[in-house]
Amino acid sequence: MAGHSKWANIQHRKGRQDKLRAKQFSKYSKEITVAAKMGDPDPDKNPRLRLAMKEARSNSMPKDVIERAIKKSQGGDAENYDEIRYEGYGPSGIAIIVEALTDNRNRTASNVRSTFTKLGGNLGETGSVSFMFDRLGQVLYLAEVGDADTMLMAAIEAGAADVESGDEDHIVWCDPNDLSSVSNALEAALGESESTKLVWKPQNTTEVDLETAEKLMRLIETLEDDDDVQSVTANFEISDEVAAALAE
Repeated sequence: MAGHSKWANIQHRKGRQDKLRAKQFSKYSKEITVAAKMGDPDPDKNPRLRLAMKEARSNSMPKDVIERAIKKSQGGDAENYDEIRYEGYGPSGIAIIVEALTDNRNRTASNVRSTFTKLGGNLGETGSVSFMFDRLGQVLYLAEVGDADTMLMAAIEAGAADVESGDEDHIVWCDPNDLSSVSNALEAALGESESTKLVWKPQNTTEVDLETAEKLMRLIETLEDDDDVQSVTANFEISDEVAAALAE
């Protein structure tokens, strides 16, 4: 979704931060376990695991929790998770992509479909909206690390494709296959990022009014609260005025 910082600020002001942090730690643990189980438990030999650990650390996930997630992947009783992508439309026809890791496909599909239906959306077939997004690597830095020119030069030298600089943050975009190398180069030049991950970037966004934003917020937050859901992306944006009203 466009307006990353606006959405994060809204959730923070509404007192969801502690709840979100607990949920995120659980999701990071699952991703780390899956990455380590599918590849090598050594992050130096497993780019997906290295990125998952970096994302977890940048969000203050304790080292011992990360280590437990890796150790869990090597145990014989570790769950088998399937990676599933759901696609559909929210209120006002806003396109939404939901990514999940689940040990029960039927449960997750039922929950996601029910959430879409109850909160003004429609779940579609795989591929029904993903053509409106690009799969990219994203590295996020706060604006305080430097001005737009400094960030642009660092991104170019790191091999990134583009940078979007705003009042609150810098978003660096790169090819998914280059995310690990780009993030490592940026970290060497600028320090630890706020976030490093693969995302679905909307090719175009639609600005929505307050009523639609409230409906979308309920839908997205309900989806994010599902233990099986790893991420939710939508192709809408909100104005500063709507963001302020949502945060009240």
